[in-house]
Amino acid sequence: MILGSLVALATPMTPDGSVDQAALKQLVEWHVEQGTHGIVAVGTTGESATLDVDEHLGVVRTVIEVAAGRLAVIAGTGANSTREAIELTAAAASLGADAALLVTPYYNKPTQEGLYQHYKAVAEAVAIPQILYNVPGRTGVDMQNATVARLAGVPNIAGIKDATGNLERGQELIKLVGDRMAVYSGDDATAIELILLGAKGNISVTANVAPAIMAQACEAALAGDAERARALTARCAELHDVLFIESNPIPVKWALAEMGRMGLGIRLPLTVLSEAARPRVRAALQAAGVL
Repeated sequence: MILGSLVALATPMTPDGSVDQAALKQLVEWHVEQGTHGIVAVGTTGESATLDVDEHLGVVRTVIEVAAGRLAVIAGTGANSTREAIELTAAAASLGADAALLVTPYYNKPTQEGLYQHYKAVAEAVAIPQILYNVPGRTGVDMQNATVARLAGVPNIAGIKDATGNLERGQELIKLVGDRMAVYSGDDATAIELILLGAKGNISVTANVAPAIMAQACEAALAGDAERARALTARCAELHDVLFIESNPIPVKWALAEMGRMGLGIRLPLTVLSEAARPRVRAALQAAGVL
């Protein structure tokens, strides 16, 4: 089981929008140094929606090669086509990913039965640990806890990223499936509290810019040290908010550029963070002590 702070890694890009492989390699090394426990490559924050298949798998390949077993690598392989999700997941498995993260099919808005059949089909097709990903605010579809409970008995389904930010619902989910799959937070603002309730880690946007703090906070929460965990995450409270001041990953990519970790490259239809939002992001970075 993968535990702790799992960064939803932003994908560095050059000014023309192509993947910056050199910056990507440096980011992976930095996360190893900072104590991050795992990397999610090409999830939402990694701009999976606008990378073609070759670029997508190229990023996954680079992260796996540079990580070299020093931390876990989880490949984002979700799609709103079940066939495409199977193909991406199989490719990630062949590259040596430790697990795959599969977002709920977006836009076509399947029923709960459709969600069950989608995830079951991928799990039966590819023998790699798979983490379900429910983020209704982004996808337009909400996988109910009862559906997750049905999937908990399916071989290869190892966990779920719950990005609802609803602690009551998350606690119910842990009670329903926590003995059969890992529950991960997908909401930085509430992640530590969910871990203290029994979640196994946090798939984090904030960890892109404050990896050591987030790793230490998760470690403390997993050890049951609520006071230390809350004190650490409080240092990033403003970051948890402002990194969503515009659509993710717009703010976090600008923040990483401000920190000198990557350039300002981002792919349309996303654009560079607006001038008006920059002072708030900069102030949050300074308040956390990472700039």
